[in-house]
Amino acid sequence: MNQAPDRTADALHPVRTELLRAARADAEALLARTGQETAALLDRARAEARTVLDEARRQGETDGADGARELLVKARREATSRTLAARRESYDELRREVTARVGALRLTDGYADLLERLGHRARVLLGPGAEVTGHPEGGVLARAPGRQADLSLPALAERALDRLGGEVRSLWET
Repeated sequence: MNQAPDRTADALHPVRTELLRAARADAEALLARTGQETAALLDRARAEARTVLDEARRQGETDGADGARELLVKARREATSRTLAARRESYDELRREVTARVGALRLTDGYADLLERLGHRARVLLGPGAEVTGHPEGGVLARAPGRQADLSLPALAERALDRLGGEVRSLWET
């Protein structure tokens, strides 16, 4: 049995742990900042929805219940649309911040060791003959006939966020 993948996984464990810690810290900081913005946006959307509903009620008295229902549905859709847009904006900002933080690893003393471990991991994944090159934004890219591995810092950050999945969504679902 080949122990190289286990040793590589063990060697990358601190990197994954730090990426997850940094992502969680970034998410908490982003949540603190965007929570207020999201709440204000939701308050405005609710106020606008109430205004639309008030108008709908007045119109409904004149035009009947069907017109009021249409305006109510429209107000709810608009409020939902604004809520989803605010959440998307928050998630996009989190992604940008995590990517920037991971990119900052290039400036640390341990970056050379990280590159070595990523190169080793690429060779474990693609074989010892894999061609490993540095990525302009940090990390490595590796190629072997018919296969490739992207172990660049941006790709690692993306995968770390993707693995968080529902944990990230839960940040703004209270």
